[in-house]
Amino acid sequence: METLILGIDPGSRVTGFGLINYSGGSYELLDAGIWKSAEEDSADRLRHILQSATAFIRLHKPDAMAIEAPFYGKNIQSTLKLGRAQGVVIAAALQLDIPVFEYAPRRVKQAITGNGNAGKEQVAAMLPILLKNTISADLPTDATDAIAVSLCHAFGLRKGTVANSSPANWASFIKNNPGRVGRL
Repeated sequence: METLILGIDPGSRVTGFGLINYSGGSYELLDAGIWKSAEEDSADRLRHILQSATAFIRLHKPDAMAIEAPFYGKNIQSTLKLGRAQGVVIAAALQLDIPVFEYAPRRVKQAITGNGNAGKEQVAAMLPILLKNTISADLPTDATDAIAVSLCHAFGLRKGTVANSSPANWASFIKNNPGRVGRL
């Protein structure tokens, strides 16, 4: 069965995306790149990310979205900005009924390189091997990170380790837990 997986590496100024087709144990890169906003106002940058994600999802109709979870750094402002960017992409997917799965950066690196502490360069170097050289060498690291997230999800599908009620999959959570969701 074919599964289109949209991988996202969220960022407040640059958000990477990578769309793969997973079918019968093989992986094909369909599209990858970045959504970049030159806007200075943070709300305008978020609007750009939301509009870009929504248009991409409507065009390609992925079966699932895999997104990299924000890491917790020393700068709380940076972490908050990253979380907002992640939130608008998740909102775009959920608005269009696309299930969302969240992966920690270490898990993605472990899945792609075998080392949870691998650098961006190591992750990018593994992608042509995993995708049988169908990847452009000049992709920005935000895009290669997004491709890695989509492959991480595909590997989970192959192994049967993707949970249907992923905490990031709110639509599924609500459906499977009606008693735990309050009414307004």
